[in-house]
Amino acid sequence: MARATIKTVAQAAGVSISSVSRALNGQTSNPDTVARVRAAAAQVGYLPSAAAQTLKTRHTGQIAFAMEDIGNPAYLAMVRAIQPLLRSAGYRLLLHSTGADVGEEIQVLESLNQHYVDGLVLCPIRVTDRHLAALAQTAVPVVVIGSLPETVDVDAVRADSRTGTRLAVEHLAAAGCRDIALVNGPADTTPGSARYAGYVDGLRSAGLPVRDELVRFTNFHIAGGLEATKDLLAGTPIDGLVGANDRIAIGAMQALREAGRVVPRDVKVVGIDDTELAATAYPPLTSVDLGAAQRGQLAAQLLLDRLAGRAAARTRVAVEPSLNIRESSR
Repeated sequence: MARATIKTVAQAAGVSISSVSRALNGQTSNPDTVARVRAAAAQVGYLPSAAAQTLKTRHTGQIAFAMEDIGNPAYLAMVRAIQPLLRSAGYRLLLHSTGADVGEEIQVLESLNQHYVDGLVLCPIRVTDRHLAALAQTAVPVVVIGSLPETVDVDAVRADSRTGTRLAVEHLAAAGCRDIALVNGPADTTPGSARYAGYVDGLRSAGLPVRDELVRFTNFHIAGGLEATKDLLAGTPIDGLVGANDRIAIGAMQALREAGRVVPRDVKVVGIDDTELAATAYPPLTSVDLGAAQRGQLAAQLLLDRLAGRAAARTRVAVEPSLNIRESSR
C-alpha cells in the first residue's frame, strides 16, 4: 500500500492541501477544519515526515553524546545517567564513539550546523585549537564534559582528576608504600596530564621523591595497563601502583599476578573512575570515584536548561572526587 500523503488527507477531508498543512501545523483557528483534517489523517493513516517537520521547526527531538569509547564503563555510567533525564524531557539520545580521534570529533561538531540534533554533549580527552574554533561556530548548544579554557563561552562539567589522583597516592603512602608507581594514559590528553600532576602532588604531600623510572604512559585500556606494568616490573621494585583508570589498574593486577606478585600483600593497587569493573575485580579494586554519572547528569541538565532558554551566563561545574577503599590496597 502506498504511503498516505498530505494530498491523500486533503482528498479525504474535502479541503485544499494548504488547509491541511495549516490545520496540522496549528496555523488555523477554524476548529471544524482542524477536526475534519485530523479525522481524515487518522482514516488514511497519514504520518508527517520527520525530516519535513525538522525543516519547519528546526527541532529534531534528538540529543547527541560523543565520547572516546562506548566500551569504557565510565562513559556507560554517563549514558545511564543522561538517557532517563533526556527521555523525561522528550528527547532521544544518539551516541557517537569517536576513538579520541580529533578529526572525528571536529566532524561531529561541524555536522551540528546541519541540525540533525538539537544539542550535543561532548566528552573529549584532548581539547585542541581546532575544537575551540569548531565550538565557537556550532549552530546548536553544546555542553563539554571536560576542561575548557576560561575564555571559551561554552558550558562545561569537569572531574577533578588531579585531586583524585593525589588522594590515591596519599592513601598508598599512608598504607606504608614508599615505591609508588603510576601507569598513566597518554601524556598529551587532559586526563593524562591532570593525573600525572596529581601523582606528583601526592608524592610531595607524603614526603616522597618524584622518580621518573616509576612512571609509564600507555593507553586507557586493560592491554595497555598489562604491557606497561610488565615493563615497569622489569626495572625498579614497586610496592604501590596507581592505574590512571580502572581498566589500566586491572591490566596492572594481571601483570602482577603473572610476575608472582600478590595484591595487596606485595603491591597495593588503586584505580581511578570507580566503575563496575572495580567492585567485580579480583581482588576488589580500590578506586577513586570521579563522579561519572553525576557529570553526565549535570551536563544533560545544563543542555536542557540551555535549550529551554533557562540559562543565560556560561556555567562551569567541577565534581569532587572520593576514594572507595577495597581489598586491593588493604
